[in-house]
Amino acid sequence: MFTDTGKILVIAGLCTVVFGLLLMAAEKTGASGWLNWFGNLPLDVRIRKENFRFFFPLGSSLLLSVLFSLALFFINKFIR
Repeated sequence: MFTDTGKILVIAGLCTVVFGLLLMAAEKTGASGWLNWFGNLPLDVRIRKENFRFFFPLGSSLLLSVLFSLALFFINKFIR
C-alpha cells in the first residue's frame, strides 16, 4: 500500500528537482524570458495602491493545479 505512495512521492520530488534546476539554469543563461508570462495570466489579481500591494495568483494556481493533476494522472496510469 505505501510502496505505491512512495513511488509517486519520489517521482514527484524528482520532477520538482529537475524543474527547479531548469529554472535556475535558464536564469543563469539569460533565457528566463520564456517564463515572463507566468504570474500575468488573466485571473491573476494585482492591486497596487500608494502604501499597499496585493497579489493573488489565481490563474497561475489553476494552471499549476491542472498541470500537476495531469502529471499525477499519467504517473498513476503508468505505475499501475
